[in-house]
Amino acid sequence: MGWWFGRKSAPADARPFVPVWASLGLNTDSQEVGFARSYSEQFEEVYRRNPVGQRAVRLVAGMLGSLTVDGDERAVALVKGDGLLEAIAANLLLHGNAYVQLLADGRDAPEELISLRPERVSAICDERGWPVAYLYRAAGQAVRIERTDGLERMQVAHLKALHPRDDHYGMGCIEAAIAAASVHNRASRWNKALLDNAARPSGALSYEPADGAVMSAEQFKRLKDELAQEFAGSGNAGRPLLLEGGLKWQALSLTPADMDFVALKEGAARDIALAFGVPPVLVGLPGDATYANAREAGRALYRQTILPMAGLILEGLGKMLSDWLGPVNLSVDTDQISELAEDRAKLWEQVGAAGFLSDSEKRDMLGFTTSKVSG
Repeated sequence: MGWWFGRKSAPADARPFVPVWASLGLNTDSQEVGFARSYSEQFEEVYRRNPVGQRAVRLVAGMLGSLTVDGDERAVALVKGDGLLEAIAANLLLHGNAYVQLLADGRDAPEELISLRPERVSAICDERGWPVAYLYRAAGQAVRIERTDGLERMQVAHLKALHPRDDHYGMGCIEAAIAAASVHNRASRWNKALLDNAARPSGALSYEPADGAVMSAEQFKRLKDELAQEFAGSGNAGRPLLLEGGLKWQALSLTPADMDFVALKEGAARDIALAFGVPPVLVGLPGDATYANAREAGRALYRQTILPMAGLILEGLGKMLSDWLGPVNLSVDTDQISELAEDRAKLWEQVGAAGFLSDSEKRDMLGFTTSKVSG
């Protein structure tokens, strides 16, 4: 949920002080051995190197950034500018925190909203534990940004995902996805290593001389070199193998453990998609990829992930802009979402069949204001 510290409406009682030990807002509760712990390492593992994690984040952030926003024209122009919504959504998914700074023009009016990289931001608290400013670190320097200006107008909006054990920072989905992403990435590297070694071993050579003699070191080295030069690699695939006396070829096949390994990778991919709130069918996982399932999954993605996050973001930005522009109410125009057209049609049918409602009451239930109807 979004949190804007120190507003005038906040109670005067001192807030229970929690030391801000995480200078960059990172969660280090995880004690798993072998998993990346810093945000930069987790970002590399879950987003940059993992196709499922990257697709899930791009899908949610991109769809949220393309939503149609209703509200004050000046506020909408600021919110929809320069990919702001997409950047905020990506930061909330990965880091759990999003910081938006408002820049004013020469006439003391809002000119631009910019998204700050959350791993570079840390809160500066007063003696009561309430953040009064933010420290932004970049290029070896630290810049202090006051939360409000001299007129008590908010300059920085801090949006955060739910973190029940931290008063100042949110928790990103990357924390829950790191284990599955590590398994998935290591499985991919294992498969690549097999391909580099001409895929799985197709068989084994056993030395069975009639007299029971042991192959000498020179003979073994010569056989190994010949196999590497003449039969290994994709260019020699299918080439017949000529064996000398005493050598026997034993064909190998995939074991049940190898088959379980494939299922393990698919299970890890599903866990990654689950961590980011994306139905697995939308990231191309096998097993349930039908048109009907994809349609239902798209509807669930909007209802359960995108629209709740959009509501959080627009509420936070609206509160900051209200300090500068007067009351601002931003909302998503769900009529423009094709995936929800079926739900909308059912609502229209139900409301239209309600004969005990007046026309004005029906318009209110369908979300039409007087200006929207007349326009």
